[in-house]
Amino acid sequence: MRIVDYKDKEAVRRLVEREAVDLQPVFEAVEEVIRDVRKEGDAALFKYTRKFDGFRLTAQSLRVSQKEVEAAYSKADASFVKALKHAKKNIELFHGKQFKNIKKTWSIETEKGVVITEKTSPLKSIGAYVPGGRASYPSTVLMTCIPARVAGVERVVVTSPPQVSDVILVACDICGVNEIYGLGGAQAVAALAYGTRSIKKVDKIVGPGNKYVTAAKLLVFGSVDIDMPAGPSEVLIIADSSADAKLIAADILAQAEHDPDAQCIIVTDSQGLVQKTGREIEAQTKGLARKEIIKKSLGSACAVITKDMEEAAEFANEYAPEHLEIIAKDACMISDKVRNAGAVFVGEYAPVAAGDYASGGNHVLPTGGAARFSSALGVRDFLRSYCVQKIGRDGLSNLAETIDAIARAESLDAHSMAVKKRFE
Repeated sequence: MRIVDYKDKEAVRRLVEREAVDLQPVFEAVEEVIRDVRKEGDAALFKYTRKFDGFRLTAQSLRVSQKEVEAAYSKADASFVKALKHAKKNIELFHGKQFKNIKKTWSIETEKGVVITEKTSPLKSIGAYVPGGRASYPSTVLMTCIPARVAGVERVVVTSPPQVSDVILVACDICGVNEIYGLGGAQAVAALAYGTRSIKKVDKIVGPGNKYVTAAKLLVFGSVDIDMPAGPSEVLIIADSSADAKLIAADILAQAEHDPDAQCIIVTDSQGLVQKTGREIEAQTKGLARKEIIKKSLGSACAVITKDMEEAAEFANEYAPEHLEIIAKDACMISDKVRNAGAVFVGEYAPVAAGDYASGGNHVLPTGGAARFSSALGVRDFLRSYCVQKIGRDGLSNLAETIDAIARAESLDAHSMAVKKRFE
């Protein structure tokens, strides 16, 4: 594992300013897919699914039937179904509390005779993209669809590459998904954004995907809303000399198995801990199924050596990781110093894996340093706010001089006239 001294500001800068996934090479191909879906509708969906997934779709097989969903239960382990329901309970509890803390309607009188009311309402429809490439991700169904349901979204749609796995179908049923389509890639994003004969368009698209899916989401933004571009997954672990190396190694491996481009960083004031962790990683990797992916991912892993935990927290705020773990004697005190992270896990019994699946917080998180300015997916992402302005004659009279002065400064005299005409 590469070691970076926190005093080496140039090396630290390179770590912090990590490059996002370069989408430029795929934009042209994705634009073609989107154009074709807008022009040809279902026919383009079938064409690209056959080309990219080797799967022959028809209008009848595109949407997953209730019969197929019911059949999926017979193939799913009872323990898995029980686990999904347990995770759903916690995710609903957290997002339900989040929803209750959002003031849905409030008013203020900004001027005598001028009352502004802000109202909040749920989006009417959303589409959740659930990856199905290297593995099936029922947890993505939980994390994208449950907050939408809690927010009051009427129509929740899931698309996932064909053939949609049984575990995803069961998760969709448990989460109350209205429509499931066996469709992946940029063509799925285009269908959700613009609609076809078989798939009605939605108001927002959420969920992670590969670079083609991410590029497609960016290209359709404006016609629909999107959650955030998904980059390689990240974990940053702050640890002091008291930390257990085997736990740190286990959590690094759990992150590394996601993706060859996953980013894993230890920040510590103990060189000895880094060496112990390296030995543990080597020992624990031997029995894992995704060794090749892990090996590639660990090629970019590193340890940042700081003077103390104060500096460790400082680096974490600069790096703004997707996941931040703190395994140290003063873990709670260190966590109080953290401002920039997608999600923070405090203590040796708080692995990222808990948040990925079952603790209740959302695992759709900002990557690539975007935690400096954006947040985890949540109920707010499925709500929109708007203002209702009630202005009486006296209220407008109190504002008229101010409106006129600003309108004249902007050379927009019709704005001023729109006010003056009301007093003629």
